[in-house]
Amino acid sequence: MNNSDIVFVNIDDFYQTFLHEWEKHLISSGVKQGKKPFRLYVSEVMTIVITFHQSGYRDLQTYYIHFVCRYLTNEFPELISYTRMLNLTQGVLVRFALTSHIVRQGR
Repeated sequence: MNNSDIVFVNIDDFYQTFLHEWEKHLISSGVKQGKKPFRLYVSEVMTIVITFHQSGYRDLQTYYIHFVCRYLTNEFPELISYTRMLNLTQGVLVRFALTSHIVRQGR
């Protein structure tokens, strides 16, 4: 199992638990959430962002276009355009920050 597999498994396991609690919070607070489906799972987007930061690439665009789209197509079979990836990255930013905070606290 390579590093990106380990990152994905950890993020995906956490996110499956977190998703249920997140949706309950949104419903109870009255926040409406769009239901437009992602072609990439949130945990896949988070994995790409985390492995980008571990990669040594200087910018996400180069990493995504020249590495992920070329060499990680088996790991991410539903890859999307870079522009769409940026939109999804912004959409998972809060979830990513919360995941990082909880993992650091050891919950």
